Amino acid sequence: MSAVSPTPTFHWRFAVLSILVVVLGLIASYRDTAFGMVSIWWRSGTFTHAFLVAPISLWLIWEKRKVLARCQPQPTVWLVLPLLLLAFVWLLGELAAVNAVTQLAFVAMLILSVPLIVGIPAARQITFPLCFLFFAVPIGEFVMPKFMEWTATMTVLGLRASGIPVYQEGLQFVIPSGRWSVVEACSGVRYLIASLTVGTLFAYLNYRSLKRRLIFVGVSMVVPVIANWIRAYMIVMLGHWSGNEIATGADHLVYGWVFFGIIILIMFAIGMRWREDDDEVAMAEAVAAPAATNADSRSPARRFIAATLLALGVALLPFGALKVLDAQNSVSAPAVSIQALATGGWVQDAEVLGTWRPAFANPSATEIASFSQGVQRVGVQINYYRHQGYDRKLISSENVLVKSGDENWLQLERGTQAITLAGQSLVVQSAWLKQQSELTNEPVRLRIWQWYWIDGRLTGSDSFGKLWLALSRLRGHGDDAAAVFVYAQEDVPGGAEVALEKFLAEAGPALGTVLEQARRAR
Repeated sequence: MSAVSPTPTFHWRFAVLSILVVVLGLIASYRDTAFGMVSIWWRSGTFTHAFLVAPISLWLIWEKRKVLARCQPQPTVWLVLPLLLLAFVWLLGELAAVNAVTQLAFVAMLILSVPLIVGIPAARQITFPLCFLFFAVPIGEFVMPKFMEWTATMTVLGLRASGIPVYQEGLQFVIPSGRWSVVEACSGVRYLIASLTVGTLFAYLNYRSLKRRLIFVGVSMVVPVIANWIRAYMIVMLGHWSGNEIATGADHLVYGWVFFGIIILIMFAIGMRWREDDDEVAMAEAVAAPAATNADSRSPARRFIAATLLALGVALLPFGALKVLDAQNSVSAPAVSIQALATGGWVQDAEVLGTWRPAFANPSATEIASFSQGVQRVGVQINYYRHQGYDRKLISSENVLVKSGDENWLQLERGTQAITLAGQSLVVQSAWLKQQSELTNEPVRLRIWQWYWIDGRLTGSDSFGKLWLALSRLRGHGDDAAAVFVYAQEDVPGGAEVALEKFLAEAGPALGTVLEQARRAR
């Protein structure tokens, strides 16, 4: 005998209609955020799976329809407070132009609208299907540089363990049969995200205890990382044994996905050995689910309409604040007088030091100059940003010192450096760069220090920089900010850092004055 789907109650009809209105209203109101997510799904192979997240979530909710039918939907009005908090978080992300923050806040608002309309007891029955929607947020690429470093390190260790001599610098390494480089596609991030998504779904569908679910999710995070190291090692070895005729170029991407698919199938096959019976959970859910009652049946439409309007009203508040704050932003072109840094015995050179330029997109103004004192030379570049948005922003994962695959420059290492600037202790980002050529040669090496200037504050942290930028706009101070780069050529050991320290000690106060004057002139 086939099971008969439960007929929706009168209250559930209103509840479902209210949820649809809120969800569609949020999508329409936050359409730029929603369309931004979809565009990333479309153009990035890492997040193509996100197209399936919403349908899977809806299917999982449909599978819970019998349990939900036993629950009485009751709007939980106090949930507008966390909804208001999420709207504020979205506003902060929008002010700082951080896609990850705005998109996470948007999806969280969609999820929170369900318990707000139907109540917490009913929403508790579909907690996982609702939270599964977070996998639709295209986030995770920020870990790509670190994963690339790990992949390069583990591949080199594997090659050396195999008796193959390796010379490594940064993400590039040379073996007797040729030169290899770890690029974004080799980081393994896409494999990790795909494995975590399907692994979490597998754990939910096949396990009932929280312990087993968490263990399998943990395994689905660790396995693809290790598998990617093995994959990279095998690709290099195949290329080495074949004289670089196979497993090179675009072919290694195909081999990678085939290898990853096999690993996932093995992981699922092993995981199925500890699968828990569905009958047990069905019985537990039947007992746990509260029975539907006819309590508070007066004017259900009025209650759901009120909850719907309240949710939409709260969610729309950030847009009013955004209009007020945008009116305070200047659109005029900034003027940065970098020549003022010629002070304390430093003289501006006629030619700029070297050919390296940071890959920072679409600044409002860029000033480049070199200064010398005796044999010491220091280069300075200021990328000034004003009227920031998603097409022009100071801090972005796409703004880097050297782009992957750069034919002229290679980033050897990146870290932090404690310095003193205008009497203030500051931890800045530091890096070593080298001109691309034969890795065993001795080309130009540059020492680079980088930090941000935001509303008069100095920081070398991307996270703090984003936060201060948002707070500056909230305070009505605008969004003027700059990325500052000082660099010197390493001619003798330690010579670059000595030159940079001396320059900042003598010209550092003038640097702050230059930036402050540019802000006041808006």
